Amino acid sequence: MADPKGFMTTPRQEWPRRPVEERVRDWHEVYAPGGLLPIIGKQANRCMNCGVPFCHQACPLGNLIPDWNDLVSLGDWRAASDRLHATNNFPEFTGRLCPAPCEAGCVLAINQPAVTIKNVECAIADRAWEEGFLPPQPPDRLSGRSVAVIGSGPTGLAAAQQLTRAGHTVVVYEKDDRLGGLMRYGIPEFKMEKHHLERRLEQMRAEGTKFRTSVVVGRDAGAAELRARHDALVIATGATAWRELPVPGRELSGIHQAMEYLPAANRVCEGDFEDSPLSAAGRHVVIIGGGDTGADCLGTVIRQGAASVTQLDIYPQPGTERDDDTEPWPTYPKIYRLSAAHEEADALRTAPAADADARLFAASTFRFTGDAEGRVREVHLMEVDAQRRPLPGTERTLPADLVLLALGFSGPSQEDGLIAQLGLELTPRGTIARDRAFATNVPGVFAAGDAARGQSLIVWAIAEGRAVAAAVDHYLTGAPSRLPSPISPDDRPMRV
Repeated sequence: MADPKGFMTTPRQEWPRRPVEERVRDWHEVYAPGGLLPIIGKQANRCMNCGVPFCHQACPLGNLIPDWNDLVSLGDWRAASDRLHATNNFPEFTGRLCPAPCEAGCVLAINQPAVTIKNVECAIADRAWEEGFLPPQPPDRLSGRSVAVIGSGPTGLAAAQQLTRAGHTVVVYEKDDRLGGLMRYGIPEFKMEKHHLERRLEQMRAEGTKFRTSVVVGRDAGAAELRARHDALVIATGATAWRELPVPGRELSGIHQAMEYLPAANRVCEGDFEDSPLSAAGRHVVIIGGGDTGADCLGTVIRQGAASVTQLDIYPQPGTERDDDTEPWPTYPKIYRLSAAHEEADALRTAPAADADARLFAASTFRFTGDAEGRVREVHLMEVDAQRRPLPGTERTLPADLVLLALGFSGPSQEDGLIAQLGLELTPRGTIARDRAFATNVPGVFAAGDAARGQSLIVWAIAEGRAVAAAVDHYLTGAPSRLPSPISPDDRPMRV
């Protein structure tokens, strides 16, 4: 460690965000351009270079966090980039989109604010691109084996890059017209501008990875035919089967799934539409669901100029400090966090009746009512207790002419026929069953990411992609793979 007293003399300072009034008028990232580099060296210096760095255990990628913190504090950006990319294919994605379980596991977080690991990671990744530290890495020789990867989200891309660099011929099939999966059409531009994605895709093309867009495997291309054409097949389609809200009035128009709403807004940023066909402009919006997808909807609704927006969270409002009895360090605690979108909603007072920022906590929707034309007009809700049981006498209504359901996902979609055509076995949760080598019941077919693990974080998705690549490489060569395998299918986040 460059300064053994850095954590005692330097307070935590995060990447500053642009003023709310400025950033809600555009779709650029919320962070102040150039605001990270002036502070990041001292922030990296807060790392204590612990003898037992629990940040390693908290991160499924096993990122060498103390190593690259030390190198950043010393100004050695190339070496820091080498350490970072040794374990993470896409740190510019995780540095913007990951909720940073590594910071919850930081030893400093036992009694002080954690090291800003996520900000350091993002600074290294961006500096690496600026300085030209990331040239394509095509393989020295080809193996003569080919792999089809279905899905171009973070799992599919990580698996494809690892397998391409190992010498296999990889073709990625994507159902949408552009690559990236949820990073393309689910993540709003203000959280990650898509030029970061395009830059990495260009690197992968230069390395030899091939991409096929607008191909729904199971419909446009037969799954069994694809399996016969390649030596191995990796299913990384994600968990796209969204959860429903089966309450009276659900059939009213104006009630949409979050993943119907967000892609339309992202397509405006891509230039496909001048205005979103599901715009919130001038409308009273209610978002049902308190997770990250709900927050993504919130920031999007604000930028579209809604008349009001309220977000409903069925869980009680968490405290601002970790509960050491129920969620002890180094687990990732459920605490009150203020995302950029919630900060915007609070500053603009989008929901005056909310408990905090735009959120109503411990709130459960039990019906919708509409007008004579069948359009939604009100959301009826009740307070619930800690077991999510309705509390009599707490009924209330919110005006709503646009309702967004952000209730999460239950597993991979089966509408395209991929699972049925291959005869894949499923778990009781509806995810694709696999063994400890990521292999399904069909020889040569592997499953990774949310399609098999269930809905999870981007850092777990990349870890799954790297691990399944090692498993496929071993299957194709018959020899122990030299590719890293950071996790097993049974690994789970640290919890009590």
